[in-house]
Amino acid sequence: MTVINEKFNVNTHGFTDIIDITQKVKHVVYKHNLESAVVHVYVAGSTVSITNIEFEPGLLVDLPEALEKIAPLDGVYHHDETWHDGNGYSHVRASIVGNNTMVPLIDGALQLGQWQQIVLIDFDNKSRTRTVYVQIVF
Repeated sequence: MTVINEKFNVNTHGFTDIIDITQKVKHVVYKHNLESAVVHVYVAGSTVSITNIEFEPGLLVDLPEALEKIAPLDGVYHHDETWHDGNGYSHVRASIVGNNTMVPLIDGALQLGQWQQIVLIDFDNKSRTRTVYVQIVF
């Protein structure tokens, strides 16, 4: 088994900023000219997530609206009482969505659905630079 580790940075605005990172992931993976592998995409941080969605205008509204119902921005969070940083909601949202996804590479192509993209969602209450790690195992 061989493992390749790559990474790239993404600048965000926070507040449930949804960024399509599919092309960046493809660039990292395809430059290695592999036929078959498992591609693990991960972001470090407790207020940021990686997931798969259809990156289209409707879902870019629907997903934040759904998360606002689950973990509202103006909710009362014990985290905020402890740290006084006002981002308790972002920790809850990130833990629900998760911080990674895996995509198989078969016949040299990432096996994403026709309407499926890999996205980074930054829930924090400020702009950030996030590091995305791409691990390729073959």
